[in-house]
Amino acid sequence: MRIKILRLYILSATKVLFWFTIGAVFGLFLFVSFAFIIFQKLNSNVVYPGVVINGIDLGGKTPSQINEIFAKKNVDIGKTEFVFASETGVATVSASQIGYGYNPELIAKQAMSIGRSKNVFSDANLIITAYLNGIYLQPAYRYSETELLAALNPLVEKLRIDPIDAVFAYKNGKVTTFKQSLDGQVADLEAVKGKLESKFAKVMFPNKQQAIVINIPVKILKPNITTEKVNNLGIKELIGEGLSFFQHSIPSRVYNVTLAATRLNGVLVAPNKVFSFNKALGDISAFTGYKQAYIIQNGKTVLGDGGGVCQVSTTLFRAILNAGLSIIERHAHAYRVAYYEQNSPPGFDATIYSPSVDLKFKNDTGKYILIQTSIDLDTQKLTFSLFGTSDGRKVVLSEPVVANLTPPLPDTYQDDSSLPKGTIKQVDFAAEGAKVTFTRQVTKNGNTILSDKFVSNFQPWRAVYLRGTKE
Repeated sequence: MRIKILRLYILSATKVLFWFTIGAVFGLFLFVSFAFIIFQKLNSNVVYPGVVINGIDLGGKTPSQINEIFAKKNVDIGKTEFVFASETGVATVSASQIGYGYNPELIAKQAMSIGRSKNVFSDANLIITAYLNGIYLQPAYRYSETELLAALNPLVEKLRIDPIDAVFAYKNGKVTTFKQSLDGQVADLEAVKGKLESKFAKVMFPNKQQAIVINIPVKILKPNITTEKVNNLGIKELIGEGLSFFQHSIPSRVYNVTLAATRLNGVLVAPNKVFSFNKALGDISAFTGYKQAYIIQNGKTVLGDGGGVCQVSTTLFRAILNAGLSIIERHAHAYRVAYYEQNSPPGFDATIYSPSVDLKFKNDTGKYILIQTSIDLDTQKLTFSLFGTSDGRKVVLSEPVVANLTPPLPDTYQDDSSLPKGTIKQVDFAAEGAKVTFTRQVTKNGNTILSDKFVSNFQPWRAVYLRGTKE
């Protein structure tokens, strides 16, 4: 009986406790809901407490106040200068000029959005988290792409190089038209914008006025028609180049240099064939269009047809050296010629005198070689360019060793009845005698394929003056 009464008592107490708990929870829910609604009403026009951006607590601040805070910061940021550098120059742009800095409106919008979604439970969680622990947001930045591109436009235009399509035509074994394809380039503006955006963090905390350098990268523009596409001879790239100057040459010498170089332009050298300068150029005489200029003949400087052609052979010799080609025949001049040392140390010359003295090389590249010449009459520069297919060979030229120096011979004067009496004209220049030696090593895949030694024994030379005798 007592046990039955006890059980009824416990059951009754349990029901009372259950309904009390339910009432308490419901009451607490009503209280929290009411309190949450009041909290939202009190902060309806301001950021909830605990929302922080860049170390600034924006809790309790209105959007207009947030705008004002970051607008003031942008005044200091606006003094920062960006120096955009390229190979064609630089452009200095201030942050204020391109509107670079915080985005106050977006920052205010981001801060106000915390706890204001349509999900009540998510909002409550964010509000409580912000209040107890803080919520830290990344700031929003901005700049004007329009102003940036306008400021960079002069540099961008200078950097732009349009690609060049290749042109190739040949007839009867000689190239009549050749234009190598060339890559173009354009400023990589997307990369520039990426670099600019990466500087935000550095610029946002300026302790003094600063200048930030940003290099402008370029994108390579490929031509539609490349050199290797327009021919099947393996002529696709520059494999060697040589140049020389012929400044202070008399007009007839300049004429002869130009004529000989032009006649060698476009010559094709087949694989495994030996190129002969004399054979390729042909007869050098007045009958083939050459004028008289000074040449070395029998140890003397005299007027002769084609004077200056050795300037052409010397320049080709330098191209052959730099291309790492096998040189079959080469002869040095009898004495040091000032023309050939205008851009080169002594010893890098090659004389020819048809038919006995020649310049020869073998095309051992396995592909055709195209000889191209160009002449700049303004600077009086001659260039030989050899095009073909590189097989990976590398060339190392030693510095020349100049030994056995001997002084020039005494000046000499010669009467010349073609010059007015009293006129003195220098036609040859004094030069020291010397023995000049240099070496060349050509390697391919780490192995030496050519090892050359070039020796030039230059006689001492005298200055020669013509003395007019014509009455």
